[in-house]
Amino acid sequence: MLTYSFDNLGEDSLYEHLYKCIRQDITDGVLTAGSRLPSKRSLAGNLGVSTITVETAYGQLLSEGYIYSVPKKGYYVSDFSSNIVSEQKNLSQETISFDSDSSFYADFSSNQTRPENFPFSVWAKLMRETLCDKNSELMAKPPCGGMLGLRAAIAGHLSQFRGMNVQPEQIFIGAGTEYLYGLLIQLLGFDKTYAVENPGYEKIFQIYSSYHVNCCPVDMDHQGIRIDKLEESGADVVHISPSHHFPTGIITPISRRYELLSWAARADSRYIIEDDYDSEFRLVGKPIPALQSIDITDKVIYINTFSKSLTSTMRISYMVLPLTLAREFLSRMDFYSCTVSNFEQFTLMRFIEEGYFEKHINRMRNYYHKQRDCLLEAIRNSPLFSLVTIREEDAGLHFLMEIKTAIPDRIVIQKAVEKGIRLTCLSQYYTDAPDFAEHIFIINYSYIQTEYIKKAIDDLYSCLIEES
Repeated sequence: MLTYSFDNLGEDSLYEHLYKCIRQDITDGVLTAGSRLPSKRSLAGNLGVSTITVETAYGQLLSEGYIYSVPKKGYYVSDFSSNIVSEQKNLSQETISFDSDSSFYADFSSNQTRPENFPFSVWAKLMRETLCDKNSELMAKPPCGGMLGLRAAIAGHLSQFRGMNVQPEQIFIGAGTEYLYGLLIQLLGFDKTYAVENPGYEKIFQIYSSYHVNCCPVDMDHQGIRIDKLEESGADVVHISPSHHFPTGIITPISRRYELLSWAARADSRYIIEDDYDSEFRLVGKPIPALQSIDITDKVIYINTFSKSLTSTMRISYMVLPLTLAREFLSRMDFYSCTVSNFEQFTLMRFIEEGYFEKHINRMRNYYHKQRDCLLEAIRNSPLFSLVTIREEDAGLHFLMEIKTAIPDRIVIQKAVEKGIRLTCLSQYYTDAPDFAEHIFIINYSYIQTEYIKKAIDDLYSCLIEES
């Protein structure tokens, strides 16, 4: 029977502490692959905690792929030990959508933030204070990577919320992820082959193609990008979103993450670009740890943006380079000026440092949770419910809705447009859509107004029962 002490929890909740203890035993090999974990009830009784605590800890381990469940038998430890990259050196101790259209009353394709959800009063206050307190700094030329104060604030945020131990000097700030992709191509090389996920966010492929580099889509399975197909592609660099893939919503489990790190470690030219675009908005359990946080071989380039967490019109993104690449960037490309103004950087720095960003994320997570629940409840209470299956609804700001219908996707989309609803479907994101992608629609719910949800669901249902 597993036994752990709960005497020194620190800031962790009971379930977080238990989750970390079991995860540590799994990664250390104390709990071996195939081992059966105690039942929730028996472990709760042994540890003196509630079954809810154990259930939530098991749920987080299950989401990250450390364990798997067998119906009516229990939970078992996953096998990923063969994929773990052996540690070579510890470098951490050395001193990177669609536009909304007003003609649609319900836009399920938009990932924008509603204007009323932006913290205008706080932002205005910080802007005024910045103008008063930072006169000389606002007029100074910033380093090419951005103001050191903002980079330090981001490093602190990543340490606290994403488990990443990075130095401010590894962080490079830019006006949007598209700009950062271009810098990475120049840094890594125009002669490299870049792989992207298939299906995937089309703009990423378009950006790589616009730089005239070889870019190849690589097929996915239920665990993320396929390693065998990645090897066949001959790619040097792979661009993935392992914590919440768009559009499928897949979370890459720990076993596949170690396979990816092993793939990258097999050649000096290989790197992984981890696009962590909406990691703050996992609605059940803890956020999935970043791939960068388990990388010990300096192979993961981490990219994130404030477009999802604050607003899509705030073009502030950042990348975290491995130390070796950060040094190379500074030696070869420090002639680039930072593309974000000092004024915005100082305001965002204070927004993070003074705790407003954390409060905003918590408030928005609650808002989106309610928004999602309202939408799902509307579906359950509608005749539409008998025709649909909902998938991947617990992470990020979209889910998949599979519809039982013979009507082609393009006709459903056209009928929805006529009723003032904008939809996209999964098949649109494949280079060559397979049959199983038909009739699966992507439901973004960050921008739709709550008062229109019921009408939108009713109108969607009418699209399916009308004569095509």
